[in-house]
Amino acid sequence: MQRFVTIRFRRFVPVLLLFICCLAVPVFAAEGEQSPADSTIGWVFRWLNFALVFGGLGYFLAKKAPALFASRVEKIVASITEAGHAKEGAERRLREAEEKLAGIEREIGDLREQAKRDADSEAERIRALTRQEAKKIERAAQAEIQAAARAGRLQLKSQGARLAIERADALLRKEITPQSDATIFHSFLTDLEGSVN
Repeated sequence: MQRFVTIRFRRFVPVLLLFICCLAVPVFAAEGEQSPADSTIGWVFRWLNFALVFGGLGYFLAKKAPALFASRVEKIVASITEAGHAKEGAERRLREAEEKLAGIEREIGDLREQAKRDADSEAERIRALTRQEAKKIERAAQAEIQAAARAGRLQLKSQGARLAIERADALLRKEITPQSDATIFHSFLTDLEGSVN
């Protein structure tokens, strides 16, 4: 409560002084022909007014400015500190990115070499498979040719035998007459009787 009264009194004093000054101005103006501003008392009040205004301003600045400036300084220091941390973090990330980039170039070179080796080995594997397939196809073709040749020979033999039989039949028909047929039959029967005994 006492603090509240002290604060009220401090606020009331400047207002009271200002009110007294305002009341004194007309009194001094009525004293003579001279303007109150030009008199000695006018100069005193001017200086008093100057002292009150700048004293109040000084008091206000002395009371409020340090806290205002201190909070502002704290904010600026915090911002500078945060900016320093952000800069350090950015520089660290930049170094890491540069290291990764250098590593990526090396990895790309390694991957290219590996891809070339893989492509060469794959090409060699494909060539080997192609040679194997060509040999299989050649063996299969040779087997088919041999089978076709055998089938052709068998067909030729069969056709040759058929033609031989037909030719022999034709020759026999020409050569064998009913009389020669009877003779051959009698000789067959004679041979048969001789073999039975």
